[in-house]
Amino acid sequence: MTALAPEARAWLDAQGFRPAGDAPWLEALTHGSFNGSGAEVADYQRLEFLGDRVLGLSVAAWLFRAGDAPEGKLSQRLNALVSGATCARIARAIGLPEHIRLGKQARDDGGADSDKILGDVMEALIGACFIEHGFDAAQALIYRLWAKELEGDVGKAKHPKSALQEWAAGNRRATPLYEVIDRSGPDHAARFTVRVTIRNVGSAEATATSKGEAERLAAKAFIERFG
Repeated sequence: MTALAPEARAWLDAQGFRPAGDAPWLEALTHGSFNGSGAEVADYQRLEFLGDRVLGLSVAAWLFRAGDAPEGKLSQRLNALVSGATCARIARAIGLPEHIRLGKQARDDGGADSDKILGDVMEALIGACFIEHGFDAAQALIYRLWAKELEGDVGKAKHPKSALQEWAAGNRRATPLYEVIDRSGPDHAARFTVRVTIRNVGSAEATATSKGEAERLAAKAFIERFG
């Protein structure tokens, strides 16, 4: 049975995950590429599925209790706070990248700095915390790690794609058209370049590690240029 590395256990303890056994934490930290070497540990996907739901419910409950915002505003903030980009930002802040178990090629390709992988592993760690310690402990961990995001302005402003859609309608312009004009890198470290165009106005481009984030940045760039 593969054991959790001492430095990984020490890091998990320092961040408040409090690992007891090894199995769920090894699974949470293991990317599919690592198992190409014959490792016996499952990858993080099942725990990510679970952690995503624990994160969503925890954040939704916090937002509901925090004020009397209408459903639309609650959904807007929830989507931003549980997004892959936010999860990845928190993962970097707590030093997660160096503890992800990646295959050599995936690591060489920049997998440890991929928003997609970091966000997924962050959710998988939440899932592991839920498995070992239950919902209340996982929720408390989320509220501590997400404290600055919850108390800050993440998701309070209208999403750039929604803002651009409204700008186009308000100015009697065509609906914004998004297209992926370039995709580079392997699946686990892909980069997408998206162009958004409004006919008879112009276009703007942006690149990110996910299609959705590239669209968001392109819409933001368009508004800054033409809005």
